[in-house]
Amino acid sequence: MNPLRRGGAGARLSMRKGVASGPAPLDAIPSPPAPGDYAAFLRTTLPRQAKNVASHRFGDERVWLKKAGPRHGKWGYRVMAAVARMARLDIIKPVPNPGGEAAIATEARRLRQLAAAGLRVPRVLAEQADGLLISDLGASGRGTVVLQERLDQAATAGPAALLAIWREGLAAIATVHAHGQHLSQAFDRNLVQCPDGVIGYIDFEDDPSEVMTLAECQARDWLSYLHSTAMMLEAAAPDAAGQHWHAALADVNADVRERIANAARRMKWAQKLPASRRWGRDTQRVRAVARLLGRWHGA
Repeated sequence: MNPLRRGGAGARLSMRKGVASGPAPLDAIPSPPAPGDYAAFLRTTLPRQAKNVASHRFGDERVWLKKAGPRHGKWGYRVMAAVARMARLDIIKPVPNPGGEAAIATEARRLRQLAAAGLRVPRVLAEQADGLLISDLGASGRGTVVLQERLDQAATAGPAALLAIWREGLAAIATVHAHGQHLSQAFDRNLVQCPDGVIGYIDFEDDPSEVMTLAECQARDWLSYLHSTAMMLEAAAPDAAGQHWHAALADVNADVRERIANAARRMKWAQKLPASRRWGRDTQRVRAVARLLGRWHGA
């Protein structure tokens, strides 16, 4: 088994559930909406969609429909919440996603905000309280590729290929911050390469700025991206990755850099977390993040 690869068939299936998954077949709509009538398409399709997120064909377009699901509990945030409390680091605390209609409203607002700033995000085509219709980031019949999948594929070619793709994610986050914005969950699974090579951004059901300052949100973006990729980096080329990390942070606001350095200091204890898989993937990821930050910011 390649130590740089994440998971097996289950992981590969999971990463294809996002922007790259295919349209779900639906029964014919008795009275199809007129071309371009996105609001009507949303009204007629939403009650018939079983999944919370699914893609559809509307005319010659591929669109995504998100429906309001049940409100979320907080159990899934336990590991990172515990780490944040122990390290006294608010910037790594999970931002609860309430789910339901609140998540739909948040995503619509954030997509419009980021689009207005000139960033590559899906367009909001139609919105109602319990559902959202957005565009696909593909073009001319060509789909997008999730950065997580590209990293996994690059890992088989060796550290140099892996780091080349990882740097694209760093650059994509820097672009967001240069526009005075922040992401919601800056994990590799939420960064997608569009057909023209530009990195786009997806998944905005929560908004960290509701509980954090902009500097805290941006520091959280960097740490979130590292959290999703740390295990691969530590196994492949931790020192070379550190050089790219510092190069990416060189032009970052000093307040953001200080928050990241502070996180490195306060997470030192997490380097000693057990490495065994029986403690769960989140524990392994936190351990890898702490070890890399300690290595890169130790001086």
